Amino acid sequence: MIAALSTPPPEPPQLRDIAPPIDVFPYPPWMVAVAAIVALLLVGALVWLIVRAVRNRPAPAPPTPRSIAFRALQELRGQVRQSAPYAFSIAVSDVLRTFLSAEYRVRATQQTSPEFLAAIAQSVKFEDTDRKLLGDFLDRCDLIKFARIDADIGDSERLLESAVAFVQGGKQASPESADRTSL
Repeated sequence: MIAALSTPPPEPPQLRDIAPPIDVFPYPPWMVAVAAIVALLLVGALVWLIVRAVRNRPAPAPPTPRSIAFRALQELRGQVRQSAPYAFSIAVSDVLRTFLSAEYRVRATQQTSPEFLAAIAQSVKFEDTDRKLLGDFLDRCDLIKFARIDADIGDSERLLESAVAFVQGGKQASPESADRTSL
């Protein structure tokens, strides 16, 4: 027994190191090629749809006669102090007459003021307030243009305000003009 105790214990068996992982791609090459082709086709179809949508986009609506007149009157507002009252009255009158011709389908640019006022006197397109506003505007404008009264910047500003008031408050004013702020 004593001899059995003197012998050294047996050594534990040596553990071998673990082998490193082996890279194994889970998909065969033909499957990768098909997936790549499908992805390219999808991207190409998406690009084609986007280009087609951009090309077929409807054009923006043309500006209304009312918005054209507002823009022109706003530009004239910046010129009221630099322009002579005679030239300014012609410019404001042209804007308003062009607006009337386009919006109400009347021959405002081809008639004198009395002819125009007589033509709209019985028209259902204009209310009494519209006729009065136009009459006052055309009378003041004609005094400056034809009677050559001594007008000043205040007269030009009043002409502009009359034109703006008519364009804003016409009987057939569009909803967009009701939302607009004053020039």
